[in-house]
Amino acid sequence: MKLIDLYILKKFLKTFVFVVLILVTVICVIDFTEKNDDFIRNDISSVLIWKYYLTLFPFMIGLLMPITVFIATVFVTSNMAVRTEIIAILASGVSFKRMMFPYLIGASVIAGSSFYLNSYVIPYANKFRINFELSYLKSPFSNKERHIHFKVAQNNYIYMERYNVNTDEGRNVTLEKIVGNSLVKKLSANKIKWNPDSARWTFIDYNIRTFEEMEEKIEKGKSLDSLINMSPADFGNKDRYYETLTLDELKDYISLQQSREADDVAIYLIEKYIRYMSPFSVLILTFIGIIVSARKSRGGTGFQIALGFLIAFLYIIVFIFSRAIAEAGSIHPILAVWVPNIGFSMVGAFLYFTVPR
Repeated sequence: MKLIDLYILKKFLKTFVFVVLILVTVICVIDFTEKNDDFIRNDISSVLIWKYYLTLFPFMIGLLMPITVFIATVFVTSNMAVRTEIIAILASGVSFKRMMFPYLIGASVIAGSSFYLNSYVIPYANKFRINFELSYLKSPFSNKERHIHFKVAQNNYIYMERYNVNTDEGRNVTLEKIVGNSLVKKLSANKIKWNPDSARWTFIDYNIRTFEEMEEKIEKGKSLDSLINMSPADFGNKDRYYETLTLDELKDYISLQQSREADDVAIYLIEKYIRYMSPFSVLILTFIGIIVSARKSRGGTGFQIALGFLIAFLYIIVFIFSRAIAEAGSIHPILAVWVPNIGFSMVGAFLYFTVPR
């Protein structure tokens, strides 16, 4: 790297850190003012509040990283253009492509950091943050699902009319074993209860019907302990649960839910794809930021910065819209998650070949 590369890279990274710290600090202060009444009402200690914001801070950094990179790029490049530094660089024989090199180096460092933070650091912090919000800032959770059913083994399917998370009990339960298109065994019970000491489920007032060729055997009893691939956590509060899983945990959970043929797999797949997509969005927005702000403007840097915020805002809108489409199942999750990057890559290519630099 040449001296000019180090100069641009240093300015870019310093500005990025400054923008992130200022923006996230302002957001945390606003958040505190909004939640202060809840903190007082619930008599939450200052230690817990401090820990909450220590975990909220990295979450906001990860969430805003692509946008803050874009803003930092526009701010640095437009200031260099106003001071005719870019004209001097290009006049010295350095091509526009070559001038982008230190930006892309810095964006690659930020993109790698973004991937690591979103995949491992932030999920760990979210475990406390989300639990804190559910405990102190949200209404008490109660499982309102009815007619719950999912796969617990290769040929075994469980159904229950409702589940009580306070007592870890399910009502009107059936456990069926289906091989091919044939029902082989069916266990019905008035209630199923979790036994924490043995880590097993107990069926209460049960009867078992076994079908063998043309015969049917019936067995009845008061209680029956059984080891099922199911736990009380499966019925707990799943609000933003995907945010608390590291990338490895997320992959394992997706495999588990797919083996159960669960209905909510798409939400976790979307989260996994987003974690892989976000680093590329940093590179794409950096590329666009350089192009839209590299030309010197008579009105100063105000217009370029305003344009930068506008494009950043449009990116957020497209991202939210595409995620909503993916969660609705209208299109494949991978395509929906990558729509913002694909669209803004096309915008960047158009600007590169049409906007004077």
